[in-house]
Amino acid sequence: MEMLADAAGALGVGPELLSLAVLLVCGFIAHLALGMLVNHLHNAASHSRFNWDDVVVTALEKPVRVVLWVAVAYLALEIYTLGDGVQRRLLQAYDTALVLLIAWFVHRLIHGVEQELLEARDRASSDKATIRAVAQLLRITLWVTAGLGVLQSIGVSISGLLAFGGIGGIAVGFAAKDLLANFFGGLSIYLDRPFTTGDWIRSPDRNIEGTVEDIGWRLTRIRTFDQRPLYVPNAVFSQIAVENPSRMNNRRIYETVGIRYQDVGRMAAIVEQVKSMLQDHEEIDLSRTLIVNFVAFGPSSLDFFVYTFTKTTNWVRYHEIKQDVMLKIHDIIEANDAEVAFPTRTLHVEQVMHMGSEDRQ
Repeated sequence: MEMLADAAGALGVGPELLSLAVLLVCGFIAHLALGMLVNHLHNAASHSRFNWDDVVVTALEKPVRVVLWVAVAYLALEIYTLGDGVQRRLLQAYDTALVLLIAWFVHRLIHGVEQELLEARDRASSDKATIRAVAQLLRITLWVTAGLGVLQSIGVSISGLLAFGGIGGIAVGFAAKDLLANFFGGLSIYLDRPFTTGDWIRSPDRNIEGTVEDIGWRLTRIRTFDQRPLYVPNAVFSQIAVENPSRMNNRRIYETVGIRYQDVGRMAAIVEQVKSMLQDHEEIDLSRTLIVNFVAFGPSSLDFFVYTFTKTTNWVRYHEIKQDVMLKIHDIIEANDAEVAFPTRTLHVEQVMHMGSEDRQ
């Protein structure tokens, strides 16, 4: 300090002013050194096997530089004092700034982790929806906590605020129970992942069927097959069963075919040839159940059924494959000199002989 006082006297300036100048120069040098250190850490992280160290360095890069200048400003206040009221408020602002800077760093860290998880190539769309929802929930929690910390730093008692919030929360809960039910319903959709955006869903309990376009915190928008938007409150999904055909592994072909009764001798050959045709079909999944059997004596036909699964789950492609299978079954029936049966009725009339009057005598 004596050296600074001597230097200030030699320069003809006040010691406080010279101290502030030295502090600013030191802060500028520290800023440059910090930038070099961060660049070195980035280079080291880029050559590492793990991506998480780069995420931490990126999140820390900007906040740590701002922290440096906040510390410089705090030291400047210790050197060059202002009025008591102004000094006290500025020191409170210092505490508030530290709380906000820590929250900013954590916010950037959450964003970096979210982006890193979303960029994984093998990540399913349902997992990505969950990652976004959890990240959003963490951000909301972070800034609510930071807000309470800021209130505490400026002298507001948060204990009374929390007590009031507990009493008020009960009243708000009763008033907004439907809104809260939909909010937690949306959260359960993101966490349980019964469906995600782009899935085709239907409910056997309700008249709900279509493609999911958007999952909000209160409503889920579904586009029905006649292109009408259907808005469903999220709380409904916690009370009904939901099917998700978009996640099926195969599509099923289940058809019953009838031939005429006079073609009964050809039934065994037809069934065997149909089964062979399905086994050789390139679009049929042989790892699934495949059944072709004579099953019933119908009112006007001998019925055999076909039970198999296609490899594709695409709706349009499935019907193309099913059409091909059905036409080949018809060709097999005709190749065996048989015919597909259609509803017929045979009427048996009993002949009654009427005796003449002379015979009755």
